[in-house]
Amino acid sequence: MKYLEQQIEELNENLAKQIPVEVLEVFGKSIQDLKTKNMEDNSISIGERFPDFNLPNSNNEIVELKELLKNGKVIVAFFRGSWCPYCNLELKALQDNLKQITGRKVTLIAISPQTPEYSEVLKSNHHLDFELLTDKDNILAKQLGISFELQDDIIPIYTSLGIVLSDYNENDHNELPVPAVFVIDTDRTIIYKFADANYMNRISIPELIEQL
Repeated sequence: MKYLEQQIEELNENLAKQIPVEVLEVFGKSIQDLKTKNMEDNSISIGERFPDFNLPNSNNEIVELKELLKNGKVIVAFFRGSWCPYCNLELKALQDNLKQITGRKVTLIAISPQTPEYSEVLKSNHHLDFELLTDKDNILAKQLGISFELQDDIIPIYTSLGIVLSDYNENDHNELPVPAVFVIDTDRTIIYKFADANYMNRISIPELIEQL
């Protein structure tokens, strides 16, 4: 089985062949711009308490953090949406390692701003055995300090690629979460955090499992 890092490297190589150079340059500039906001350091930190939440899953059933924590630690993984190939690779890698996670009595959930309908299709397509929750309007992501608004010059490029965020998220905010993963202890204390404004960089799954 290839590690997530290898899969991302291959994805980058393939995209470089398919997407025009000028478009890749705009993507690169947008990442640099996000990096200047320093969201990784300015967002919620290890040692702080994760906000309690009640969010709908892909079946529109409400999932409560406090109920999940009764069974042990919780991993919360934020992803941008099912349209994002990097997110798809990360979610599949988490699924591939799910037994190692649940075997440590840890619950895994993933959160995005997209509607439950899109999450249900994603869950079915990738045979995901963990909950995908909807953070409508990025309210939770904003609380954590990991929400940002897409730059104006990126939106038309997304649209040209068939990615219309207003369809996925049912709003016109063009806001997304920075890909981030938190391990939350039973008292809601954050004991591990990964966040990177460069959406091409993703968590090391072995490192995550070590934290459990």
